[in-house]
Amino acid sequence: MPDVAADSAASASGGELVPFVPDTEISVVYPLHHGLKPPISRVSISWARGNNLRVSLLRNPPSNSDSDGEIGGKVVEVNLDSGAADVREPAQWRRIAYGSVTPFALLQSRKNSASILSKLQSSPSPFHLDWQKGEEPTSLKAAWELMEMFYADKLCQSWLPERLVDWLADYDCLLSGDQPAVHSKLVEFQGTLVTLQFVEDDPKYWEVISSALAVGWLEIVVKLLRLHGSYQLDQICLRETENGLVETVAVLISMMPRMRPELKNGKLGECFKAKPDFMKAWEKWREQITKLDSSAFWVLCNHRQTREGLKNLIQIMLGSTRILCTATSHWIELYISHFLFIRPFTVGFESMYNLAQKCIKMKPMSSPHKLLRLIIGIIGENTEVVLAECSRGFGPWMVTHAIELLTARSDQADILLHKEHDDIGGISMEELHRLVYAQVLTSHFLTWQIAPVYLTSCMRQGMSLLEVLLYRQPAQHNQLLLKNLEICRLYELDHVSSNIMKIAGVYHWKHGRKGLGVFWLQQARDEFLLNKIAQQLFDSVGKSISGESFKQWEGLIELLGSESKPAGNLEFLHKYRDFKKLLQQVCDRKTPDAARHASDLLMLLMKNPSTPQRFWLPLLYDSLTLLSWQGRPLLNVSQTNLLLNKLQELSMASLRPGIVATDLPAEAIDSVRLALATNLGRAILEEQ
Repeated sequence: MPDVAADSAASASGGELVPFVPDTEISVVYPLHHGLKPPISRVSISWARGNNLRVSLLRNPPSNSDSDGEIGGKVVEVNLDSGAADVREPAQWRRIAYGSVTPFALLQSRKNSASILSKLQSSPSPFHLDWQKGEEPTSLKAAWELMEMFYADKLCQSWLPERLVDWLADYDCLLSGDQPAVHSKLVEFQGTLVTLQFVEDDPKYWEVISSALAVGWLEIVVKLLRLHGSYQLDQICLRETENGLVETVAVLISMMPRMRPELKNGKLGECFKAKPDFMKAWEKWREQITKLDSSAFWVLCNHRQTREGLKNLIQIMLGSTRILCTATSHWIELYISHFLFIRPFTVGFESMYNLAQKCIKMKPMSSPHKLLRLIIGIIGENTEVVLAECSRGFGPWMVTHAIELLTARSDQADILLHKEHDDIGGISMEELHRLVYAQVLTSHFLTWQIAPVYLTSCMRQGMSLLEVLLYRQPAQHNQLLLKNLEICRLYELDHVSSNIMKIAGVYHWKHGRKGLGVFWLQQARDEFLLNKIAQQLFDSVGKSISGESFKQWEGLIELLGSESKPAGNLEFLHKYRDFKKLLQQVCDRKTPDAARHASDLLMLLMKNPSTPQRFWLPLLYDSLTLLSWQGRPLLNVSQTNLLLNKLQELSMASLRPGIVATDLPAEAIDSVRLALATNLGRAILEEQ
């Protein structure tokens, strides 16, 4: 209901009767992120899958002289919001989608726990959504509140008619179409109110008061009555009887008994929780109205419009069907007026449905609003109609979550929605609608990550589709990859997680990010690919192991670790890395201890059978500093002879075909032989 102040001092310029709602819709602009440089010579638009448009943009083909290297065109898809649920802003839609995930997941966990199932049936609302305060009314929100009201909120069943009164007050503004609703009448009259000196002379004034009273907007009725000209200071003495009648009617309206636990601040009426107390108050209130209707003061009221208007209001409060039918526009407004003034004790879906059919005959509509069709399906207890209206009028989000409320309340609906159908792949209607909604979520990059919550609740096809979804996510974005892996962890999809890491590893390796590629392959424990990379690395290092070129491979060698042991044995590369570091220390510090340590490591490498033959010469060539060490020789006679034998064996092997060439200078072998011969002579002299 429109929130207005109910004080008697309200004037024509003191606040709005109802909040204004824009009559025109804001045009929606869909941006095209194509990345083409202008000029664009041709644009072609066609329908794509679902609610998408395929836009093809083409540039003029550049001549050979002015080619700018740009692509000649691009095809992009634009997702159009259907507007079926009256949610136009993408951010608003995403907020609704994310806000419903937690209640849905909680409800699924409760269903899976037998110990909590009994508590679920007695909870006031097992599936409650917190809509943003102050947001404009939408058909989706109105429909969801209807579903909660009838299926979830067990506490309001005793005062369901009053809940419908509140619902209509909030969403009557959505029903304006071919026929104006009460809300639109008030908005229209509010625009002309400031131009009237004596509002009671305008027939529209009494018409909108009657309409507002018929649907129970008591605050607005009282506020409008106190805008009557008899309240003006210069008129109150001249129109004392008239003012007394107006005030009496206003007081009676503000004292109307209501069968409900409480009212919001600023709302009028007297609340009664117990039916006997309400019946006593109702009868007393009706007696007061009847007494006023037969009062002699009406003869003394000289203002015809006031007399007839107030009499009309009295007839509405006494439940005149003819006056109520005239004051309302839609059958739902007439329906609400029956609850308020004719049948306040209506209970049960059957009685409510029969009353609705009666009101529809009195107020027929050529094209009823989707909300009104949904109400008929609900109070008619027709699960198929409710689902059809939710799907047709409010989209996949609505029907997916409405099923949770339908199955919680009705065993018949539960059987119907969980029955498996062979013509749709052996799945139930519940699973089908969840899969459809999950597909909607996966179509947007900001909502795909909540789709697994719905897919995992689908026993037949959900997990396989979840795997497809996870595999489809691009591997080049690290944050997205981490999110993917977290989803796999939550749902124990270890094999999918391993495959995703393999895909990421191969992608990064192929695109030059070799360290990142090795990291993800290690996380996936893919020994086959790691060994292939290690072998490739080993072959590359073998060609240029000397000099600065080794530095570009050092990080990968460290990352791969010595546990990767293909045919070439990466363990050797780790030892060679340590040897290079020692050589660098020898060159920097010139200390005998560092040189002696390096020479020992050289002998270990040369004696180790895992050291490939093609690395012997690079090792010896890198060790020229050690072989020519000033002072005492670092290698003894036996060690030097071993190295000379290795060098001789290498010289003989170089004559055979298939030997991998290195990047060393041509005179490298001669330099090493000379250094070894010199060291041998010095070692012989040292040992004598």
